[in-house]
Amino acid sequence: MKLIKSYILSFLNRSGMYVLLSTVVSRIFSFLASWFALQLIPNKELGIILFTYNIIAFIIPFSSLGLHQSLVRYGALLNSTEEKNALFVYVFKKGLLIAFLITAIVIVSSFLIPFKFENTNYYLAILSLVLIPVFLLEIIKIQFRLNHNNKSYSFIEITYNTILVLFVFMFSLFLKEKGYVTALILAPTLTFILFIKKLKINFSAKINKKITNLKFWKYGFYAGLTSVVTDFLFIIDILLVGYLMTNPEMVTVYRYVSIIPLSILFLPQVFIATDYVSFTEKIADKKHIFNYIKSYMIFFTGISIALCSFFFFFSEEVLILFDANFTQYSDSFLILILGVCGILIFRGLFGNLLSSIGKIEMNYYIITIALVLNIFSNYYLIPVYGIKGAAITSAFLMWFTGIFSCLWFFYLYKKMYP
Repeated sequence: MKLIKSYILSFLNRSGMYVLLSTVVSRIFSFLASWFALQLIPNKELGIILFTYNIIAFIIPFSSLGLHQSLVRYGALLNSTEEKNALFVYVFKKGLLIAFLITAIVIVSSFLIPFKFENTNYYLAILSLVLIPVFLLEIIKIQFRLNHNNKSYSFIEITYNTILVLFVFMFSLFLKEKGYVTALILAPTLTFILFIKKLKINFSAKINKKITNLKFWKYGFYAGLTSVVTDFLFIIDILLVGYLMTNPEMVTVYRYVSIIPLSILFLPQVFIATDYVSFTEKIADKKHIFNYIKSYMIFFTGISIALCSFFFFFSEEVLILFDANFTQYSDSFLILILGVCGILIFRGLFGNLLSSIGKIEMNYYIITIALVLNIFSNYYLIPVYGIKGAAITSAFLMWFTGIFSCLWFFYLYKKMYP
């Protein structure tokens, strides 16, 4: 109990409650945005947009070659605000250029790929425009975290999701699917405009070139690849459901059945977002790191038991919030809930600790193995079990990647800090 109390107090001292509240509010608003879209847009058209946006979601983490990931890790190792701001300017300029180039590539490519669903090419080209504002919004959130200003970081989250839900409702009400696409692009753009001046960055600042060396770019490159394959691991089920079942409505069903299980992942994200800069600064302190690991795992094991118990009894009541017909998929919902516990206890922590010690490439290797297993498993299970097959595959791999990350972290950490 003493460890848990100390862990929670430390979390609160770093404005963790602001991060928690903002994340909860953001998740609720994100849920409302999805619910509004489901109510205002026909399932077939919405399924096509969701299918397309998942392709964009796959690209987003690599839209700047992972430079935003380098910013948070290497920025945490810098001592002065001036150095951190200079690094921000470097990432802003280089990352923006790369994001423009990748957006152009996606637009051209979108009309060269023969998609099965009508208008997929059109939506892919339009939605690719979201790559630029999402990158810009991400780096200003990171900069506030590097300055230990979790309050402002939290306020950005709330503002973005508030704008998103309002735009989704207004634009979808009048413009249907085209309005939904417009809202997805405008929400991050407007949020970035509102907050960039609050950082008070001198954009003429010069970075020490020793910081932005090959290691810096290599770290970002592997971080980007890791984020891409991680996101692909989450969305491959939706893509394969759409491909193997040839029914766009099943894409919508699986998307909404998985919303709550995947939304639960905000819990470890809240603690990691609050603590990442802090434990990266102290990564060489073995006692501190091991106490953090122990506290985290005890805390999230308790959370996992509570979540599984609740949803075991109330899964149908939760699913009916989306659509009464979704209750027939409660078994898939429960399988995903169980799988998410593997991320809560293991993956959320040890994946970030691997990044913190600079071994981001291990995350990439682990997730790549999981991705290959995912594709082979889904090709067998989805035709036989439908979306339940996709849920079984996801749940297994959530535990597999978590435990594998744990084992690799302890092995590498002991070698680096004997």
